[in-house]
Amino acid sequence: MKLYPIESGNFKLDGGAMFGVVPKTIWNKTNPADANNLIDIAARCLLVEDGNRLILIDTGMGDKQSEKFFGYYSLWGSHSIDKSLAKYGFHRDDITDVFMTHLHFDHCGGSVQWNSDKTGYEPAFKNAKFWTNENHWEWAIKPNLREKASFLSENILPMQESGQLNFVDRPKTDFGFSSELGFDIYYVDGHTEKQMIPYIRYKDKTIVFCADLLATAGHIPLPYVMGYDTRPLLTMPEKAKLLNAAADQNYYLFLEHDAHNQIITVEHTEKGVRLKDVFTCEDIF
Repeated sequence: MKLYPIESGNFKLDGGAMFGVVPKTIWNKTNPADANNLIDIAARCLLVEDGNRLILIDTGMGDKQSEKFFGYYSLWGSHSIDKSLAKYGFHRDDITDVFMTHLHFDHCGGSVQWNSDKTGYEPAFKNAKFWTNENHWEWAIKPNLREKASFLSENILPMQESGQLNFVDRPKTDFGFSSELGFDIYYVDGHTEKQMIPYIRYKDKTIVFCADLLATAGHIPLPYVMGYDTRPLLTMPEKAKLLNAAADQNYYLFLEHDAHNQIITVEHTEKGVRLKDVFTCEDIF
């Protein structure tokens, strides 16, 4: 198995929204805001090469939305999925599987693109199976008012219409091995219904793709929960379960949204679990 970080693009989000009830005087120390109160956010995906399979975990925002839409998110940098794949000798047509932790636009927007004449949409990975779970799919296609702006039909329905949509067999517990993908999945409901957190056994390490359960290194303290979460009181024990296991077993936490810290480890302290070490993907992969 080989792992590759796939940088799909950077953007900015309101720091207050990203940290909920935590005062700016505290979160600004780890995630400094600009003059508009916006903090740097990455959309760092992960490519898993396992035998003859190339599994891409999440796909970022994509590029099909309007200029007005992207204007809300202050895009910055020059990253793209195509550039990142090419860096490692791959093309999007090589991707065999696209695994989406959840279907918010900044995690799955790159899964769908305009068709050649821009009259409609098509999957951006024509040879891939697209993976979600049935509970989350139903949640996304019939969105609640709080998440309606994050679940965009043009990002979601073309995967089903093309016949490429697949559902992971979900265990009865919140953690289980996916025979379809070859890694463990932790199912969490605090951010959104049945978000999927991959646990990948890589050589002698466990790599956890944290998605929105742990957005940045600055979110490690348990009460530091995003304002975007639908069930923040549930996020805290879900995050505690991840972080305590990570401190006990030295998991390497792959941060999808932290623009400045790619991979971290954590440790137990008198104040609870806290940051231990920071690594680049090159250090670990």
